[in-house]
Amino acid sequence: MADPRVAGYAEALFAVAAAEGDPSVVEDELFRFAQALRSDDSLGSTLADTGLPLARRLQVIEDLLGSRASAVSTALVSMVVGAGRTAELPAIVDAMVERGAASRNKTVATVRSAVDLTADQSERLAAAINTRTGRDVEVRVVIDPSVLGGVVTEIGDDIIDGSVRRRLNQLRESFR
Repeated sequence: MADPRVAGYAEALFAVAAAEGDPSVVEDELFRFAQALRSDDSLGSTLADTGLPLARRLQVIEDLLGSRASAVSTALVSMVVGAGRTAELPAIVDAMVERGAASRNKTVATVRSAVDLTADQSERLAAAINTRTGRDVEVRVVIDPSVLGGVVTEIGDDIIDGSVRRRLNQLRESFR
């Protein structure tokens, strides 16, 4: 069962995003910020460091998101950090994104790719996933250079690995 605090924060973030702006834009901005937080330990440490004044931690958020994200997204990240929930922020955002997709009768497909996908590529990938799985999905892209090429798609507990890395590993195994 999911942590009720995470679910509560996710529901609150979704409600604010729906009331104050375009929820899909806010979801995308928060998803990207959560990915940055996951991949940069020093950023997470800085934002969670209660030894730093809250004003300084909030300034870091403003410096990072101010010109790159909507005011709603910046305020939501600031709220979670201000509440002392920095460590849970990625899980909160994941739950919020899932909540948003569910409100549109869709499932979230997290796609790891070596490069960012264009809108057309994302739409075609979503259509292909829908055809293969029978699920209507929203694609969220995570840039992961270790994929090398192709994509690795996660839909809940299901993983579809179409990466070049996997193919190279298969080839390597076939020579043993």
